[in-house]
Amino acid sequence: MRKLLLLFVFLLISCTMSFAAKIPDDVRDYINKTVPNSDIRFDGVIILPDNTIYLPLYPSLFSDVNELKVKESIPANQELNQKPDVIIFNNDFVLLKVIPDSNGRKTVAKLQNPPLQVRTGLLPQDMLVPSGLVLPENIKGIIGNLKIDTKKEDLIKLTDKESYEEFLANTENVNNPSLIPQLKGKTLFVTTNYSKNIQVITPPNVAPKYSLAQKSIPVDIKAVNNGKFLLVTSYERPFLDVISVADSRFIKQINLGSFPEEIILDEANHKAYLTSPKASMLYVIDLKTMSLVQKIHINGYCEKLILTDNKMFYVDKLKNDVWAIEKDNNYTLRKIGKFPNVSSIAYINGELYLASRTKSRIAIVDYSTLGLIAEFTAVNKPISMLIYDKFLYILGAQDNKLQKINTDDGKVIEIISLGTEGFSTGLNRINGTDLAIITDVKQNKYTIFDLAKGKVLRTYYTTVPLNKVIVADDVKLFD
Repeated sequence: MRKLLLLFVFLLISCTMSFAAKIPDDVRDYINKTVPNSDIRFDGVIILPDNTIYLPLYPSLFSDVNELKVKESIPANQELNQKPDVIIFNNDFVLLKVIPDSNGRKTVAKLQNPPLQVRTGLLPQDMLVPSGLVLPENIKGIIGNLKIDTKKEDLIKLTDKESYEEFLANTENVNNPSLIPQLKGKTLFVTTNYSKNIQVITPPNVAPKYSLAQKSIPVDIKAVNNGKFLLVTSYERPFLDVISVADSRFIKQINLGSFPEEIILDEANHKAYLTSPKASMLYVIDLKTMSLVQKIHINGYCEKLILTDNKMFYVDKLKNDVWAIEKDNNYTLRKIGKFPNVSSIAYINGELYLASRTKSRIAIVDYSTLGLIAEFTAVNKPISMLIYDKFLYILGAQDNKLQKINTDDGKVIEIISLGTEGFSTGLNRINGTDLAIITDVKQNKYTIFDLAKGKVLRTYYTTVPLNKVIVADDVKLFD
C-alpha cells in the first residue's frame, strides 16, 4: 500500500510538471540550432521567424535519452526547419504545427490514427491558445483544463478611429516629412491622457494604423523582446498587463495586489521593476517567465525611478526625499537628502544629478559622501534628463531646448533649440540606438534626436495627443 501511495505521488508530481510552460533545455537547444531566431514564448508557444506556430505537448513522463533526436515526424523524416505538421522527439516531447483548415480556421493536422505521444500529451495549462483554434475530436484530450475559444472576443485590436478634435486644430491637414532611415522598420506605441486605447503608428504616418483596447487609461508602457510584447500599467488596476503585439491579445495578467505605475526595464538581466507608490513597494518581474518574483519594500511615495548598473534612485513625492536602492546590497535603502520639486534624476561616475523644475536648477551630489558638489542654472523648466556617454542632456519644457553638459568638467557645451514651439514632456532613449525621442504634448509632435551628433534629425506630427511614446521594431502580425 505504501509503495502504491508513493507511486501515485510520483505520477502526480510528473503530471503537475507537465503543466509548466518551460520548454526542456535539450528541446530548446534543438529549436535554436535547427531554426535560429525562433521565439520560444514564456507560455510555451514556439514561433519560427516566418511566424509558423508550433504548440508543445508534454508527455506524462519523459523518456530518459542520452541525446535528443527526432523519433518521428509527419510527413516522415523531416526536421523542424522543414516545418512538418508533427514532430515527436525520442524523449516523447511533441511539437504540433498550427495550420489553417478548409474554412480558414486555425487547427492542427487531422490524423486518422494519432501516435500515442500525441493522444496522451498535454498542452501547457498556462498557454495562451491561438485565437480561433479548433482541435480535431480525436485529440481533444490534449486540452486538459485549457479553454479553447473559437471566437475572436479576446482580440483587442481596434480599427475604429477615435476623435480628438479639440486637441487637433493644428494637425488635421499636416503632411509629415519623409521617413528618416533610423525609423525604417519601426513602430510607435502611443498613449494619451484622454483614451484607454494604445495607438499604433507607423512613421511617418500622421494617423494611427490601429489601436489596442485597454481596460483603463495606461499609466506606463514598455516594449520588450524586440517589440513582441508590451508591458502596461493602468490607472486603478492592480495588474501588469502583458500584450502580444503579433496577435493583438492580452497574453497574461499579473496580479500585484496594489496599483503599479512606472515600469523600468533591466533587459540585460531579464527583469522589469514596477513602482507602486501607494503601497511603498517595488515589484520585480522576470521577463523570461513573465511572473512576479520579488516584492521590495521601500520608503515613501515612489516616483521618477531610474536604474543604473547596480543602483536605483527615486523621489518620495510626499516628502521630497531622494532615495537610493543598492541592488548589489540586497536592495538596501540609502537616503540621499531632501530636494524640492525634483522632476528628473540622472547618475554617472558616482555623481547624482537632481533637476528642480520650479527653480530651473540642477544639483550635483557626491554619492559616496552625500555632499553637494555643485549647483547650476538649467534650461527653463527642466523636465527630463538623459545620460549619453559622458554627456548629460537636459530637456527644458518651457522653451523646448536641450542643454548639453560635459559631466567630466561640468561645462555647458551647447544649448540646442528643438523648434517645436509647444511644450516638451519627455526625453527617452530609443533602445539599441544612439537616438532619443522627444515628445511635445501641446503640438502633438515627436522629435527624433541624434545623441551622438547632438542634433535634431526630424520632427513629425501625429493626429493624437501624445503622452508616452515607445519606439519598437516592427513585428509581423498574425492573421
